[in-house]
Amino acid sequence: MELSLLALLLVMALAYANGTNDVSKAVATLVGSGVTNYRTAIIWGTVWTVTGAGLSALLASAMLKTFSRGLIQPGIAPPPALALAILVGAMAWVLVASRTGLPVSTTHALTGALVGAGLMAIGSQKLMWPAIAGKIGLPLLLSPVMALTVSFLIHPVIRRVAERWEGACLCVMPASRALVTIDAQGNTRTLMQTGVLGQPVVAVPAQCARAGLKGLAVGLDSIHWLSSGVASLARGANDTPKIMAMLLLGGAAASWPSVTAQFTTLAAVTLAMGLGSYLGGLRVTEVLAEKVTRMDHVEGLSANLTTSSLVLVSAGMGLPVSTTHVSSSAIIGIGLLKGLNAVRWATVRDMVLAWIVTLPASALLAALAYLVLSRLL
Repeated sequence: MELSLLALLLVMALAYANGTNDVSKAVATLVGSGVTNYRTAIIWGTVWTVTGAGLSALLASAMLKTFSRGLIQPGIAPPPALALAILVGAMAWVLVASRTGLPVSTTHALTGALVGAGLMAIGSQKLMWPAIAGKIGLPLLLSPVMALTVSFLIHPVIRRVAERWEGACLCVMPASRALVTIDAQGNTRTLMQTGVLGQPVVAVPAQCARAGLKGLAVGLDSIHWLSSGVASLARGANDTPKIMAMLLLGGAAASWPSVTAQFTTLAAVTLAMGLGSYLGGLRVTEVLAEKVTRMDHVEGLSANLTTSSLVLVSAGMGLPVSTTHVSSSAIIGIGLLKGLNAVRWATVRDMVLAWIVTLPASALLAALAYLVLSRLL
């Protein structure tokens, strides 16, 4: 098998492993707050993750450059087995974590694997430690703190808005060309009506039906669904460039041999990530939805807004924060606002231990993989 084909297959395997662990980070709040069931939530997260992965070529070029160049000293030609060993080490650890229901960071796993395989392949002096620490290590360490802080700040605001909006909704009525508000008692008020012809495009939601209206209802649950979708999109856009970059590792520039090669890789990673999300995302979703803290839909909305905003901003800046750390810390932060007893600390302990173990475990697996692959290639 050609090295390029083997590398692409390993990239797809890592993308699959990423999907099994990370789809949970944006949809667990939907299940934990009782908005929907597991299967529907995972399908929703998968669709948005695939969308984000597809858009990553436009949104996250800085992330691609961070992982494909700047981590190895310029002028160093890494051996062919290096990128393959990194992929094997990161993939193996993420799959083990997904199988046991532990939410871990693919970014952490890639970083540990890069260090472990890099030490074996090219030695300590040829790795750019300031870049590894500054561009990867520091954002990873700060991401839980940022998520806790943002969730502390944003949730009281979301709660106040929700208290005023609870039971109310907007009803978009294409057939009547109108935008109508419905309060908690079912009273209606027309905000806007136009003479422009419209097309009826949606079924009758329950709230609109009770008020005798036909149209699209937009309430707090609708916003929660949307925030979950945006968080999944952010995750896909954040993780896809890191995985694709392994095919360019150590090159003089983060560039593809052709546009066809770039889009073929993007399509392969997107497909594999989507399959992993749909087929293997249940175990970790159960942990985040049920075993960290109990949530209502307003708390779930706050956690998702925290996740999506931090991850999207970081992806655009090329800062590889961990979606796992951001999402999990946001959920923990929501629990802490209700009191220490609202958080299941045994689950949090297991999660933090998994975060700590990820770096050495993936480094060891990648180092062993390099020893094997360097003798086979």
